[in-house]
Amino acid sequence: MVGMVKYFREIILGLYSLAVGMGVTFRCMFLPPVTVRYPHESLKMYPHFRGPIELIRDGETGQPNCIVCLMCQKSCPSMCIAVEGEKPEGGKRKVPTRFILDFTTCSLCGICVESCKFDAIRYSKVYNLASTRKEDFVMDLLRPKINKETSCN
Repeated sequence: MVGMVKYFREIILGLYSLAVGMGVTFRCMFLPPVTVRYPHESLKMYPHFRGPIELIRDGETGQPNCIVCLMCQKSCPSMCIAVEGEKPEGGKRKVPTRFILDFTTCSLCGICVESCKFDAIRYSKVYNLASTRKEDFVMDLLRPKINKETSCN
């Protein structure tokens, strides 16, 4: 007798769960769609959107603010940043000669941006990264190839 009560209780709870789910479905059927016709339309990106990092450049010289302190490389838990640099003759500080980001392993944790005390890196607004090749996500940040269509405004 107890087994029969459990059996009918499970049937009733299952029907109740089905009714709740169908109620949600029917309510949402009459709401406007939340999708867009991509690529003809695109969503507005929020100010705190995190794309791959990019180098911040000096407004006057166009040179990166990076002084090759390697804090971003050392602090990265994913080890996806590789920085090399040299001090030019007559220069005051080191300049980067190589700044590679392997975006395939980046977790967008933000530790590299937070650890940079020289305001040299930030998150970009590039959001439409799509490719069938892994090599396209190993980025040389000294030679950016950012397409205007893939960045948000």
